[in-house]
Amino acid sequence: MLRFMPVGDSMTIGSTGEHTWRYRMWQHLCATYGGPFTLVGPRETLYDKLAEAPVSYAYADPDFPRAHLAGWGEGWLHMAPLIGEAVRSSRADVLLVSLGLIDLGFYTNAEQTAENVRSFVTAAREARPRVRMVLLPVIPNVRALTDAPFARQVALFNDLLAKAVADLDEPRSPLLLASPPEPYDIDTDTYDGTHPNASGEHRIAEAFAEAMWQGWDVGQPYETGTD
Repeated sequence: MLRFMPVGDSMTIGSTGEHTWRYRMWQHLCATYGGPFTLVGPRETLYDKLAEAPVSYAYADPDFPRAHLAGWGEGWLHMAPLIGEAVRSSRADVLLVSLGLIDLGFYTNAEQTAENVRSFVTAAREARPRVRMVLLPVIPNVRALTDAPFARQVALFNDLLAKAVADLDEPRSPLLLASPPEPYDIDTDTYDGTHPNASGEHRIAEAFAEAMWQGWDVGQPYETGTD
């Protein structure tokens, strides 16, 4: 049984009524992975915008393993202290990580965020020495179009993330740097300039799927849907 843990912020947890890219990834693996697998993690809910809390189970399609470690407004800063126990308790084999936008927007600069990446990797490996990880660069959002310093921080962090992956990769616990979704248009792949709509969900899932297919021969190439 191969255990995948999605780790992320609001783009990963999703909100009431959404499928989420986690669902799209599960669909893809059901169709292309030739062995038993599941999604794991200590959380299952969506974010409820009316309640302003992660208390919703109202997925567009709830019939999939909904476990994850994602939170609305959470970043590397928040997940680094949590990942060890989450990996240990779930026995996760592969972490699919999409973090950083919240950090850079509200909490830490690019260099500090990159240090939290390294702390995250260390903690995950201490819990499970052979854990594998796929890390997605930050996808610039609508703020980057008008806030030049923020856009520069995003670009710098993505460079530092690539360096961290190169520095920390090792045969026992390999790291992959996913390519950013391409194309990814904030006008057509998000509903508000940040959070993915159905098209964006597919593109994020595709980024992870292609990295695993090309890097580890897991699954097959992603067939993008639009529903």
